[in-house]
Amino acid sequence: MSTQSTTFERHYRIAELCELWGVGRETLRKILIDEPGVMKIRLGRRKYHTTYSVPASVAERIHMRLACDGEIRVRHS
Repeated sequence: MSTQSTTFERHYRIAELCELWGVGRETLRKILIDEPGVMKIRLGRRKYHTTYSVPASVAERIHMRLACDGEIRVRHS
């Protein structure tokens, strides 16, 4: 997916997707951490100051994958 194709799409934050999908913040963060196309804006040196911005097409891809799989697989830190 090219950056240009997602530049002017609606972007979602973790809190918005949590509310829409009914999943927890930490669960969704673990799903998004290595997902291609997710913008990670790091403020400061610490990991917990990272803001995730998820283009609508990436959110749709993740949602479809989770709906088809029937389960959520997350990376354990």
